[in-house]
Amino acid sequence: MSCKMINVALPKGRLGEKVYSIFAKSGYECPSILENNRKLVFENEEAGVRYFWVKPSDVPIYVERGVADIGVAGKDILLEYDPDVYEMLDLKLGKCRMVIAGKSDYHEDPSRTLRVATKFVNITQNYFYSTGKNIDIIKLNGSIELAPLLGLSDVIVDIVETGTTLKENNLVILESILDISARLISNKSSFKFKYNGINKIISSLATVIGGKND
Repeated sequence: MSCKMINVALPKGRLGEKVYSIFAKSGYECPSILENNRKLVFENEEAGVRYFWVKPSDVPIYVERGVADIGVAGKDILLEYDPDVYEMLDLKLGKCRMVIAGKSDYHEDPSRTLRVATKFVNITQNYFYSTGKNIDIIKLNGSIELAPLLGLSDVIVDIVETGTTLKENNLVILESILDISARLISNKSSFKFKYNGINKIISSLATVIGGKND
């Protein structure tokens, strides 16, 4: 394999499949990736790319450590973990919002510390710090919506795509924090030493994205 081959970390799942589709349309197809198998690594020497599937939250780690030259991660993951990478391009996929949500009859009690349940501790801390509010963060790994329903927290900070899950649990959006989408990121050393190859991919992706009507 050529040392100039570009290693690409793709997030497993539906988002990763959409991302690969954009790469394929950009001239970096790898037909074996569509085969029904359990392989995790795929390469096309002619196109100069090698893909591998990783857990979405692990993509920045592979890129930061240089195992992957480039990868695709959600803006939420980048803000939460703050990896030492370059953010190169908004792929305009996986669009959703980070919001504060609570019960429909929620009213903040300024006499006590606000309790906030979330998976996104750093984003939550940074946001409330910027507003000057003192909060008690409760880190949860799943079923965040349950926290305010059972009185564990006053509100939650979580990702919302359609809002259906909130509605089904009698929760409402109280405030939007930020818009989220998938971003192309690059290892800093790779961008220097494989600049031509990476820049060509970025340009090709940008052309395809620019032609999308979304």
